[in-house]
Amino acid sequence: MKKSLAINFAFISIISLFFADSSFSQNKELTFQQVYLFSEPRLFNSPLQIIKWLDDENYLIQKRSPSSMIVKVNAKTGEEETIIDFAAYDDILLEYELTMDSRIANSSDYKGYLFKKDDNFYYFNVDDKKLIQLTNQKGERKNPTFSPDGKKVAYTMNNDLYYSDIEKQKEIRLTFDGSETIKNGYASWVYYEEILGRASNYRSFYWSPNSEMIAFLKTDDSPVPKFPLYIADGSRGKLEWEHYPKAGEPNPNVSLHIAHLKDNSITFVEEDTTIDQYTAWVFWTPDSKELFYQVLNRGQDHLQLLAANPSTGKSRLVYEERQSSFVEFFEDIHILKDNQGFILRSDKDGFRHLYLFDINGKLKKQLTNGNWTVTKIVNVDEKNKKIYFEGNKDNSLENHLFSVDFEGKNLIKLTKVEGTHSTRVSEHGAYFITTYSSISNPGFTELYDSAGNKVRTLLERKKEIFNDYKFGTVELFKIKTSDGIELPAMWTLPANFDISKKYPVLFSIYGGPGGKDVRNSFSMFLDRFFISQNDIIYFVVDHRGSEHFGKKGMALMHRNLGKWEMNDYTEAVKYLKTLPFVDTTKIGITGGSYGGYLTCLALTYASDYFTHGVSDFPVTDWKLYDNIYTERYMDTPSENPEGYKFGSAISHADKYKGYLLITHGSLDDNVHMQNTIQLADKLISLNKDFEMMIYPNERHGYGFPKRNHQYREYIQFWFKHFLNKEFKIE
Repeated sequence: MKKSLAINFAFISIISLFFADSSFSQNKELTFQQVYLFSEPRLFNSPLQIIKWLDDENYLIQKRSPSSMIVKVNAKTGEEETIIDFAAYDDILLEYELTMDSRIANSSDYKGYLFKKDDNFYYFNVDDKKLIQLTNQKGERKNPTFSPDGKKVAYTMNNDLYYSDIEKQKEIRLTFDGSETIKNGYASWVYYEEILGRASNYRSFYWSPNSEMIAFLKTDDSPVPKFPLYIADGSRGKLEWEHYPKAGEPNPNVSLHIAHLKDNSITFVEEDTTIDQYTAWVFWTPDSKELFYQVLNRGQDHLQLLAANPSTGKSRLVYEERQSSFVEFFEDIHILKDNQGFILRSDKDGFRHLYLFDINGKLKKQLTNGNWTVTKIVNVDEKNKKIYFEGNKDNSLENHLFSVDFEGKNLIKLTKVEGTHSTRVSEHGAYFITTYSSISNPGFTELYDSAGNKVRTLLERKKEIFNDYKFGTVELFKIKTSDGIELPAMWTLPANFDISKKYPVLFSIYGGPGGKDVRNSFSMFLDRFFISQNDIIYFVVDHRGSEHFGKKGMALMHRNLGKWEMNDYTEAVKYLKTLPFVDTTKIGITGGSYGGYLTCLALTYASDYFTHGVSDFPVTDWKLYDNIYTERYMDTPSENPEGYKFGSAISHADKYKGYLLITHGSLDDNVHMQNTIQLADKLISLNKDFEMMIYPNERHGYGFPKRNHQYREYIQFWFKHFLNKEFKIE
């Protein structure tokens, strides 16, 4: 990895000469179609589809050669054994106009599979080789999830919770009050987006380990104001209504319940439902005797971890955390067997670290500490009392695998190759698999033993054709601000970089609290190289509220969204303007969602520094965004009026100058197009020139083929304003 704490012009000249000399063997340029339309030729091999470790010696992968199959691989020898060849069962399923590739869910042992046909569920077991119809009434069944023992499937339909008993071939309804506003086991929009995460697909029900109970959230959306989304189809169009609580507005009422499948009874987990708070993130104890769940106050600065008795619904307080800024839900609590306690990641000391508690919430040991972040718990080996985790110790630009024991001792770094690693660890840590890359290396998937010695390479990401292409030079470095903060930065210089020339600079950012745009990894999305091959310096910088600076940095953003981002981005511009090869009349910025917000702010509040911007689906005023996300950082509008005023791009519209393109989907149900319309209205009233592109019936982010158009507009904008020429697709 190359670092340039102070840019050495002689060094850059040497790099430039090196790439010029080597360009005879690397002279192909990327095409627009390759980069943005993902057309051939592709430069990378498809990633290895690792399913999971079976035990300490064997892992499962999914292969296609040519049909799909699940293969068991012995880590020591590399020998492969086909466990399931999906093509072997297609003859049976074709009678029902199904194939194994149309499966929608599977049991944990990969023997049971679920299919959907004509609105009904069908079950197929590879041992019995029989297809069983589980349901016989029409309805949209959502989020089918197998029980741990593989004998039942739970799902929601019409906002009620159901399950199908596979052995009895019977569908059982558990709740009976589902409606447009009452949802059982299916989350409201704001919970899905801001608490449970998009990976949940709105699912808010959770099997107990013994397969006898299902915990679920019951949501009443009736207090939440509805927002209209307009579908412009046909002669009159139509409205789509969304329960969407904006900053300061009422929340859905959410409560926790437990369904007992032996008698189909429901137990209410006792809470004071009159309190304005958030209930979420459920974790069962391994013996199914208690249900851990979390309650966060509306101000999001006091989190309680509670444990409920599934039979009575009575709860006990296990642990609580208060912070002066905000507290976030614990999303990966690991509860140990036999009531030995639990492990969680908390950022209460300024960086997110591992803590071991007894089952009653008494701290036994802080397992990691320091000015670095534990990013993920990978595996907990209770037998050997060891935790495997990923973190950025020693270098916030990277991510590595570590292990530590239950006493907080013997902290070992297991991945040695520089870069950003994503890992999987075997049951008791005999082996691990890592997929990694760095700025100069598309990377590998490799198998290692417990000592960190490489056993074998499983996959190289780049194809041979990759070496035929001419890529810009990527460097990591730091920019020191006027108040002494060292901001991580990265740029991609044109392959034929000439220090005597002047180059425009394009900032590419997301910039949300706790995010990380600068990292030592290779971007498989080759946008940065396409931009740089067209004589534009592609530039990325992280501000002091990013992951690099931990919770200490994020806390600075509390009640101040926009302030420190713009402070640090303008500090970066000041630095760039000192470099002789930077065209100071062409400093651009682009981003989507939060990055779109910062782009709008850069062209208004910071328009003395930024000259051009492309903003996709931006928030333009935090009063227009949802309450959970916004209030976490800003409190309510009535509590923080000055913060909301400063953080709004609309408030600074009078400072707008330069060239701005805003794009938005007309059906964006996350950041409503209302944000773009209100900023546009303000700019028009001020007689300002800007560009705007609306994508009909598109939501938050654009699908193909409209994304093709959006990418073309994006490139055309930079060619027009930075290169003074028209972009043509060859």
